[in-house]
Amino acid sequence: MDKQLITAEITKAMRERDKARLSILRLVKNEIDMREKETGRELTDEEVVSAFKKVLKQTGETLEGSIKAATNAERTALLREQVAILEGYLPKQVAGDELVAIADRVLASGGFSGKRDMGAAIARVVAETGGNCDKAEVARIVGSRLNSAAL
Repeated sequence: MDKQLITAEITKAMRERDKARLSILRLVKNEIDMREKETGRELTDEEVVSAFKKVLKQTGETLEGSIKAATNAERTALLREQVAILEGYLPKQVAGDELVAIADRVLASGGFSGKRDMGAAIARVVAETGGNCDKAEVARIVGSRLNSAAL
């Protein structure tokens, strides 16, 4: 995914008068522009995906707060739509049985033996998925496997 694609998507959203898509893509573009200004170079595709993930995380947290407050149903609906839009641009998340299989394979091949190896094992599983996984879920899976192996 690159910056030109995002610019094209913003233009398309403006033509279609899709306010939800336009506003969230502008947030992503602003995040990318800010990172480029900080680094003084154009971002790689992985860094663009990272910018998407950051905006997704922030929007998701705002959505959670909006749901808990339960004061503005229209805003909550908009945030839900924006989260869905962002998720549509990101690579598929590895989850469930596929994530468990990757964790089991990494643990079997890596020589991890106990809690002290948990951080390294989590990092290896996350690397295997290309970062496209829920890190808390990885920690839960790896932790349970290492605890049962230590018994």
